[in-house]
Amino acid sequence: MPDPRFFQNRGAITLQAVAELTGSLLSNSSHGRRTISGVAPLNRAGDEEASYFADQRYVDDLAHTGAGACFLPEKLADQAPRGCAVLITPEAQLAFAKLAAHLHPVRAMKAGGLAIDPTAIIEEGVLIAPGAVIGPRAVIGRGTEVGANTVIGPGVEIGRDCVIGPRASISFALVGDRVKLYAGAVIGEAGFGVTGGRTGLMDIPQLGRVILQDGVTVGANSCIDRGAFEDTVIGEDTKIDNLVQIGHNVRVGRGCLFASQVGVSGSTVIGDGVRFGGQAGLADHLTIGDGATLMARAGLMNDVKPGEIWGGTPALPRRLWLRQTAWLARAAGARRKALGGSKE
Repeated sequence: MPDPRFFQNRGAITLQAVAELTGSLLSNSSHGRRTISGVAPLNRAGDEEASYFADQRYVDDLAHTGAGACFLPEKLADQAPRGCAVLITPEAQLAFAKLAAHLHPVRAMKAGGLAIDPTAIIEEGVLIAPGAVIGPRAVIGRGTEVGANTVIGPGVEIGRDCVIGPRASISFALVGDRVKLYAGAVIGEAGFGVTGGRTGLMDIPQLGRVILQDGVTVGANSCIDRGAFEDTVIGEDTKIDNLVQIGHNVRVGRGCLFASQVGVSGSTVIGDGVRFGGQAGLADHLTIGDGATLMARAGLMNDVKPGEIWGGTPALPRRLWLRQTAWLARAAGARRKALGGSKE
């Protein structure tokens, strides 16, 4: 269930109402009075939650899901486990997104309220600069400094002795002690998840959080997206430069270093002590081992074992990449020579 500090729960809804809301069809009409009260992925869903299946990579999750209901295309309806009500639709992910948005709307700040909500908990010694906005039930620990025009959303918890720079935005997040967020950092906005169908495109609700552990530094104008269902986690003492993008569900270990303009796609798992050169880019769902290094401007599309150094685009282990680069240089030089020194 999404964290109630950040998301509302509108309560139980019958499967007949779910079918009407999402334009799906109950495969067994006798299930219409059954209720669900939340949404979750197949591998985490319980009997009061709905899920969906649209990717053959997760067929085992479908077979073993504990979901009370599942959106499925008609040809796969018989693959749902016994006891799981089936909602038939050719647009399973879209139907799921519509239900998630209905059941779990975000807790947003209302315009026109007080700059510092009276329900916020602010410990002694907190310094708050002019223009800062602090939402309902937010918590800020002793000795923390909040910069001018920063926005701290509802339910956000920030530890002690933190430094929050001007114009930062923090939402859907739990922040440890001694964390530094420089000017313009954006923590907890929705990750990039889109689905669509015959009626057009829809943003998939992002129902997770961001967790910044103790001693993390996030540079100016860097963005860390909240998780889709799992949390986005940045480990202790990790240091992130300016203009870095970290996608939803990413898990970063302790003591990692990110140079400027690194981009990490969703659901990537990064070990401890990993280093990223400037403008390195990572595809989604990768695993990077402890102590690995990704060189500047590398474009990574494969897992990296602990301690390895990769470079180039597409990225390769360093020695292989250097050999290929040298071979290309020799081949290009030989071709120019064959053409009589032409630069073409």
